[in-house]
Amino acid sequence: MSQPLPSLPTRPSDGHKGTFGRVLIIGGSTGMSGAISLSGVSALRSGAGLVSLALPEPILPIVASYEPSYLCMPVPSELNGRISIEAQDVLDESLLKMDAAAIGPGLGRSENLNQLVAHLYQNTNLPVVFDADALNAIADQKEILGQQTGPRILTPHPGEFARLIDSETSHIQKHRETLAVEFAAKHKVILVLKGAGTIITDGKTTRVNETGNAGMGTGGTGDVLTGIIASLLGQKMPPLEAAQLGTYLHGLAGDLAAEKFTQRGMIASDLLKKIPDAWRIMQAE
Repeated sequence: MSQPLPSLPTRPSDGHKGTFGRVLIIGGSTGMSGAISLSGVSALRSGAGLVSLALPEPILPIVASYEPSYLCMPVPSELNGRISIEAQDVLDESLLKMDAAAIGPGLGRSENLNQLVAHLYQNTNLPVVFDADALNAIADQKEILGQQTGPRILTPHPGEFARLIDSETSHIQKHRETLAVEFAAKHKVILVLKGAGTIITDGKTTRVNETGNAGMGTGGTGDVLTGIIASLLGQKMPPLEAAQLGTYLHGLAGDLAAEKFTQRGMIASDLLKKIPDAWRIMQAE
């Protein structure tokens, strides 16, 4: 990165799974079970003690079979296989037991999900990462921006950011840092604007990530980043530091994956295999 990395989260020798953070990831829908599975594994590989996935019941067998180390929490779902607005109370109760959360991977789109995203954005005291369809839900109701009750990290790619600010992707790519800083300052959020030279900013302090490569331009890599940042938040890292360190770790894992699988041949799940190697390098620096 253009400036020194934050210190890695502490790992006391007498720690246990409760010490290292409880993380809840909300998402998944019929046909998009892979996204939340990737986020769940990346959160675990990034050091979280307990990772729970809140997801529609119809996809539970698929997600549960992907990795036995996370917990799967079925919530009320609609007939189309997306999370129902009726899940709101269950999620509110579960969030009380968590240290951090994320919402969006594989979530899908509906008016009810817009309401659910708005409720969580405005009422959850925890630090929460909003990604993917959760960002699209925010774009549909921009008036909620600035109404949060806890730290918010938004992780859009340029197309999602264009929807958030009613602009064009081409304009954003020409003015990435300026637009990111303005948005973060105005809405009091941490923005992670993905792409080559990912921008991480809270409107006051800005970092430009130096890891990563074009091979990461493939479906699912953003879901991996969501899990990484949520994990670091669960380990009590300050939000801006979690976003900065998480982005660096994500890119480094991508660079290591490209070395093994090539940029053309790598896929998102390859990053999961390389997160431990990325940690090893970062610990040695």
